[in-house]
Amino acid sequence: MSHSAEAYESRRNAAPAFYTSNIHGETTHIEVYTRIPDAVIRSLHMGQMEMIRMRSGSVAIRRNASEIRGRGLRMSTFILQVEGRTAFKHYGNQITLEEGDFTLCDNNTEYEFRCDGPNEVLMFRVPTSLVKESIPTPDFLCGQRLAKGESLASTAAAMARDLAAKDDLKLPSETRERAGRHLLDVLASSYAAMLDDRMSTSAIMSGRFWKVKLFIEEHLRDPDLSPSLIARKLQLSDRYLRMIFAVSDESPSAYILRRRLEECARQLRDPRWRSHSITDIAFSWGFNSAPHFARSFRTRFESSPRDYRQQQVELA
Repeated sequence: MSHSAEAYESRRNAAPAFYTSNIHGETTHIEVYTRIPDAVIRSLHMGQMEMIRMRSGSVAIRRNASEIRGRGLRMSTFILQVEGRTAFKHYGNQITLEEGDFTLCDNNTEYEFRCDGPNEVLMFRVPTSLVKESIPTPDFLCGQRLAKGESLASTAAAMARDLAAKDDLKLPSETRERAGRHLLDVLASSYAAMLDDRMSTSAIMSGRFWKVKLFIEEHLRDPDLSPSLIARKLQLSDRYLRMIFAVSDESPSAYILRRRLEECARQLRDPRWRSHSITDIAFSWGFNSAPHFARSFRTRFESSPRDYRQQQVELA
């Protein structure tokens, strides 16, 4: 099934075009910066699974935590970078996908997907319940990069490309569904080594760590968010929370501060937020002191928020 990509494209070198779409029951924001003549969105249905091929110019796709309601079937998406590069932010991770790389996305959680220049990606959407039959703890892998040279990644990529080229009408539905399950099995095998590495740290600690990070991401705008609040809401002791974060190189407080600063910096770069004051942006991300925000921002980005915003305007 093919869809025109015209609705998602704007003139080359023009200001970005902004769209808000309801995709699978959730609000999704799409920003289009450039168009290409062969842009396409095409999907192949495989029972409950779906393979989507997207070829476009520069584009950003975001789903915000505050707008996710968890309606409908919970889905996960394996993303394959076919051409170009993609910056992907998910579960507190920020990665760059090169050609042939995979990552895994929890569709019911906040993410940002940004491509600069012509690119093509394949998105293999699978019910999370099916994913868990092959990967018991997929949360450990969300937002992580599976490089094209690792394990069976290249085999899975070849299968995904071949499936994406098929026509719905030329393959029986049973054949398409079997092919989708086979691809899921190969992807699960590809991720096995990565999962073993993460589990070896300590299954209990790692599992708790990802749950805590997810809680933080979903409550990042709350000015009352603190290690004590996290511990109370997740029924952990403060000491145990610190132990959980020992698997990373940051304390809970440092992680919260870094993520808030990153989100503020993103909005300072975003032309849609130029009419909003720096203080408004900072306070919307949980800061309650303008001087504290300014000091913290300068420490992290080696620039004042005002100078940082002006530099981005000049670059644009």
